[in-house]
Amino acid sequence: CVCVDGIGRGQTQNSFLYLLAKKILKILAEVIMTKLLQWLGSLAVLGGVWAALMLDLVGSYPLSPSWHQVLWALPTYLLVTFGCYSLGVVGYRLATFNDCQEASLELQAQIQEARADLARHGMKF
Repeated sequence: CVCVDGIGRGQTQNSFLYLLAKKILKILAEVIMTKLLQWLGSLAVLGGVWAALMLDLVGSYPLSPSWHQVLWALPTYLLVTFGCYSLGVVGYRLATFNDCQEASLELQAQIQEARADLARHGMKF
C-alpha cells in the first residue's frame, strides 16, 4: 500500500523528508548554477528541515522541550561557526599567500619597455 503523499507502510515521515531533501540536493547539483544559488538552495533546504522540526511536523512523536531549546539556538550556533570558519580560511590564505617574483620582474620590464616606447613617441615623464 502506497499512500498519496508517497509514504508507504514501512516508511516514516523522517525517511520521507530525508529522501525529499536528497532528491532536491541532487537536482541542485545537476543544474548549472552559480555558487550563490547553490548556497541559497542549501540554506532553504536546511531552513525547511529546521522549521519542520521546530513545528513538530516530523514524526508521530513531538520532540522533548530540551530538544526544542537546542533547535531554537541552532541557527545562531551555525552562523557563528560559519563566521569562525570563514575567518580561519581567510587567515590561512593570507598566511600562505606566495609572491610571484618572476611575474613582478616581468611586469617591471614591461613597464620600462612601455615607457621607452612612449618616450620615443614624444611623451615625457
